[in-house]
Parts: sequence; C-alpha cells; structure tokens
Amino acid sequence: MRKIIHCDCDCFYASVEMRDDPSLVGRPIAVGGRAETRGVIATCNYEARAFGVHSAMSTSRALQLCPQLVLLPPDFERYRVASRTILDIYRDYTPLVEPLSLDEAYLDVTGVDRCQGSATLMAQEIRARIQAEVGITASAGIAPNKFVAKVASDWNKPNGQFVVRPDEVDAFVAALPVKKIFGVGKVTAAKLRRQGVETCADLRAWSLAELTQAFGSFGASLHRLCRGIDDRPVKPDRIRKSLSVETTYANDLPDLAACHAALPALIAEFRARFGRARETRPVHKAVVKIKFADFVQTTAECVAAAPDDGVWHALLEEAHARRGRPVRLLGVGVRFVEHDGGEGGQEAQIPLFDALPGEARGKP
Repeated sequence: MRKIIHCDCDCFYASVEMRDDPSLVGRPIAVGGRAETRGVIATCNYEARAFGVHSAMSTSRALQLCPQLVLLPPDFERYRVASRTILDIYRDYTPLVEPLSLDEAYLDVTGVDRCQGSATLMAQEIRARIQAEVGITASAGIAPNKFVAKVASDWNKPNGQFVVRPDEVDAFVAALPVKKIFGVGKVTAAKLRRQGVETCADLRAWSLAELTQAFGSFGASLHRLCRGIDDRPVKPDRIRKSLSVETTYANDLPDLAACHAALPALIAEFRARFGRARETRPVHKAVVKIKFADFVQTTAECVAAAPDDGVWHALLEEAHARRGRPVRLLGVGVRFVEHDGGEGGQEAQIPLFDALPGEARGKP
C-alpha cells in the first residue's frame, strides 16, 4: 500500500507577490497579462476569487468582475527561486518526487521512516517548512494513490491538509462529482449529466464495455478512477513530450497572408527556446496551432525530423483553411520521439503550447 502526498502551494504566484510586498495583503490581486493585450489570469489570491476571478480567465473579464483588482505582471525568475527551495524541501523527505509545476508535486513516502513513518505528520512538517523557509503557505492531500491525494489536497485549502485512509477511499470517491476525475472537462461532464451521471457512484453503474463504447480509450480510465483505483507510480523524471511557443495578438490577424507574415518571429522565438532546452531526443512531428477570432481552436501536424520554416508555413495553410477567419493566436512547436511505446500516465504529458507554467491551467 503506497503513501502518497500531493503538495500544492496556495495561489503560488500571488503568494510570492504578497510575501515580497506586504501592502498587497488583504487586497484582491492577480498575476497575468494585460487586458489590452488579451492577457489571461495566471493565478489570483482568495480575495480576488471572492469576486469570481479565477485562473485561465481573460484579464478583461476579471477586471469587469473586480474593478479594484491589482494586476501584476508575472516574474518567473522570482517564482523559480521559490520553486527550487520548495522542491528541495520535498526531496529532503523522499527521492520519489514528481513535480507537476513550479510549486506542486506528488511525493511517494512509502517506507520513509521520518515522523515515525506517518505521511500525515510528514505533510504537516513539509508545509511548516515551506512557510518558514519560503514565506508562503501550502496545502496537502494524503492518500494511497495519486488521484485521491490530488483531490484531497483541495479539501482544506488554503493552508490545510486532508487525509484519506485506505479504508476510506471507496466512500470518499463515490461521493465525488465526476468533474473531479482528471480528464473530465465541461463537454464530458455535460455528456455524463445527460445520462443522469453526476457523481462517481452514479458512474459505477456503467460497465467497462459501456464506458469504452461511449468514451473510447478514456472509458477504461473512467472505470478505474470512479472506483478510486489508480496504480500510477510517482515518477521523479517527467518526460517532456513537446516543446512550443505561442502568441496571442492584440489585434486579430485578418487573413492568411498576415499569419504568414507573423510566423517568422514566432519561429525565431521557438528556436531560441529550443536551444535553451538542450533537448537530445529527436523531433518526431512539427505542429502549428491556431485559435480563431471566434475562439475555435485547431492544430495541424506532420512527421518532420527537423522542421524548417517551410514545414510550419505549410501547416499554417492547412490549419487556416479549416475556418478561414481572423486569427487571435498562433503557436508553433514540435513533438518528440517517444521511446516508451505508449502515452504513459494520464498526467505525464506536458500540454502543448503551455504558455504559462503551472497556475494558468486552472489549478485551485
């Protein structure tokens, strides 16, 4: 039986900002891009959340909900400095640390003898050290597997923790809304709701065959996770499966010619990032991403061992032809050759075109 801790700092970027400028404490603040450049909120503090502001929301919408919102540009160098200290604290307890973002990670403390072997006491000690050494708070979930631990870490946020013991997993998961299952977004949740499925207990009435028929390969994951079954190990080295850059334009690119004109600058930015990454694995595919003015999104990709500008321009034409409307966002990138022959765990893939690390993905 594993002992897994999922540790997650509370509104990490905003917490670092409040730590460094105490005058911000108690005021609604958010870290993100400016409204006039179509920015999005990377994270916000709990005072801002009281107005309905949340991560991944457009900055313009956030300012409508909270006109007194203090908007701060992200300072990733300061966040990375804090992150290194946090990860060092995690690794002081176990080498089995799987980072999910700058501040969030799974820890497998099975067999660790610190704190009398108690994962609950280790989580308390880790959180206390983060507060003392970094100056921000963190929350934790403790459970026999990764899925339940991650859900549990949200239970007593901020600055709290929650433990789900092995004999409590079944009842804990049964009562969860299906949207708590990793990979169940608005579309899947709505599809399940139309079938009368609101909770994991409801979903358990579906057989594996029925779920597979309705949701393809994802059906098998739904069948396991709604029962609290998650055998994924904590993997200390998460493999990057893609690398990319993207830009949201202040003014829509009106046509294909304007997109072609904008692409060289984006490619140059990608090549600079690719050089910094020092990636040794061979490239497998080139990818172009487009988000049209109506927010419809599409990607085009092709096999390319060493994509040149011509490959990305050709993919741009393919993607643009699918809708032929003004474009608000362009992205270019590559996918790497995978040596393990499979997709791995559900959370192993770093999303393509991950513009902001960690918090812009909608973490609590």
